[in-house]
Amino acid sequence: MSILIKSAKIIDANSKFNGKTQDILITNGKIKEIATSIPNSKAKEIINQKNLHVSTGWLDSSVCFGEPGLEERETLVNGAKTASLSGFTDIILNAVTDPYLDTKADVSYIKSKSSEFVINIHPTGCLTKESKSEKLADIYEMYQSGAVGFYDFKNPVNNPNLIKIALQYVQGFDGLVFSFPFEKSICPEGQMHEGEISTNYGLEGIPALSEEIMLKRDLKLLEYAGGKLHIPCISTKESVELIKEAKKNKLDVSCSVSINNLFFNDKKLKNFDTRFKVLPPIRSEDHRKALIKGVNDGIIDFVTSDHSPIDIDNKKTDFVNSLFGSTGLESMFGALNLLFSTEKSIEILTKNKSVFGINENKIDEGEIASLTLFDPDIKYKFSKDHIISKSKNSCFIDTDLKGKSYGIISNNSKLIIGN
Repeated sequence: MSILIKSAKIIDANSKFNGKTQDILITNGKIKEIATSIPNSKAKEIINQKNLHVSTGWLDSSVCFGEPGLEERETLVNGAKTASLSGFTDIILNAVTDPYLDTKADVSYIKSKSSEFVINIHPTGCLTKESKSEKLADIYEMYQSGAVGFYDFKNPVNNPNLIKIALQYVQGFDGLVFSFPFEKSICPEGQMHEGEISTNYGLEGIPALSEEIMLKRDLKLLEYAGGKLHIPCISTKESVELIKEAKKNKLDVSCSVSINNLFFNDKKLKNFDTRFKVLPPIRSEDHRKALIKGVNDGIIDFVTSDHSPIDIDNKKTDFVNSLFGSTGLESMFGALNLLFSTEKSIEILTKNKSVFGINENKIDEGEIASLTLFDPDIKYKFSKDHIISKSKNSCFIDTDLKGKSYGIISNNSKLIIGN
């Protein structure tokens, strides 16, 4: 297959073509030629979009679908389409299924089902059996089947010895342990950030403390045991400082933040809109500003959409009974591109892939064509019409955004949509 991208501005700090508007010829999955003008006759397919920009493929480090078992939320096929059209060539898929992905066969199922997609799906397996925090799952066997890490999604591992043993065990094969920082016993019925709004409305809050004490525990375990640790979705200013200190001490730790926690503060919860019920909770403005600084300073390694589709029966209900979670793939770039410059946004979306064992590429002749195509300047109000996911529980509905993806080229194929 040959594809010719016409007049695209290249955004890639690692490429000699960075900032230049070029034609890019792709043949058999590799970039064959980059030049100011390449004849259309050299390719079977031509891509020519308005205000076209191109970068290396984007990564989202925390995505949920549902299949197997929760297909009413999202299927693998439609989820892959959603991620691809949102600009992502690679996603880290959480083990939020029924049953949980905690065996070699489970991970193999995801890999086999997704082998024909344009996008690369990198599954995680549960750290503990059935995410019950009682005994470790079949970690090494899942690693052999393609799991890039081990994570009880949003379920904190209460037993610190399990984290310690896991960190020691994965060192034998350079594995990655995830640990969600949340001491739930402090707020077993917590609904939103502990603050003025939760107090006024009489709902149990989720204090910053519930995140920070678990994070301190896990960093101490990492210091003791060694290994590699990923902390998904931090949400407090103290957590940023804890990660900063851990990195200063040369601990092998990485972390992410959800776009929800970067973009919104807890004032959005005044109307009990369940779309904004997420975990970790959207916190106060001082926490939000500290998280943005953490991203700018490079302390926070990833910004994730934290894409969590929830079916309408479990989301559009009263606040207490509504499940935590928001979709976010479709709105991710438009939100990120409002908070940061386009160049910074692309850096955020393309860096640190090696944390998950994913090859990092650049836009140059001879390189694998793993590319995202986008328009960073288009402004629009995000609506349900922009949601490709089966579930429509997005925080960003009725929010002004800037920038849209046209799609991706990856695995010798393309998935492109017009304006």
